[in-house]
Amino acid sequence: MNVLLAILGKDLLIEWRRRDRLVAMSVFAVLVVLILYFAAPPNRAEGGHAHVPGLLWVAYVFATVLGLGRSFALELENEAMSGLALAPADRGWIFLGKALANVLIVMVVQLLTAFAFALAFDLDLWPIAPALAGVSVLGAIGLCSLGTLFSAMAVRTTNREVMLPLLMLPLMIPVLLGAVRATQGLFEDGAVPASALQLLLVTDGVFLIVSFLGFEYVLDD
Repeated sequence: MNVLLAILGKDLLIEWRRRDRLVAMSVFAVLVVLILYFAAPPNRAEGGHAHVPGLLWVAYVFATVLGLGRSFALELENEAMSGLALAPADRGWIFLGKALANVLIVMVVQLLTAFAFALAFDLDLWPIAPALAGVSVLGAIGLCSLGTLFSAMAVRTTNREVMLPLLMLPLMIPVLLGAVRATQGLFEDGAVPASALQLLLVTDGVFLIVSFLGFEYVLDD
């Protein structure tokens, strides 16, 4: 637990001082929102917002992949990966510290992206804001759990900017399926479908367990 808190505090402190990932992710997400707005402008007719949940998660995913690509960049530049490998604790706690820091950063970007979407597509998100925040957090956990593991694997490769999305995106389909269905249910009925919520919870649990156990071998490579 001490290792988790140390890694979490270190990552958040560095991000607070530099803000490079947060700014890059936020600007990228807003640009994606603008592009999607011009590509699929809002339609005030009944059912005209049916495509918005999918577009919202497109912006979330693109920004998340961009941020995860820099998750271990600092450790690689300063040869700190070896120090992480020598930490006197289960390496799964190192993973949890990095993943939790990524989740918190992604949550801030999600908040800004949702606000931009509400303005661009003329949406009133206040009635479903708590439920949408819950769905977004579950989606962020799923994306960042496996994404953090793959980021540690890809950071030492030559084409790490390409390797991360190639490794990550195909396995993100269950998370995105559950998240988009849950968000669509909120937009249409004001409630999260039980099947979508169950899919998100199960997928998050599986990804967290696999990543926690698999991180032991990633630092050795």
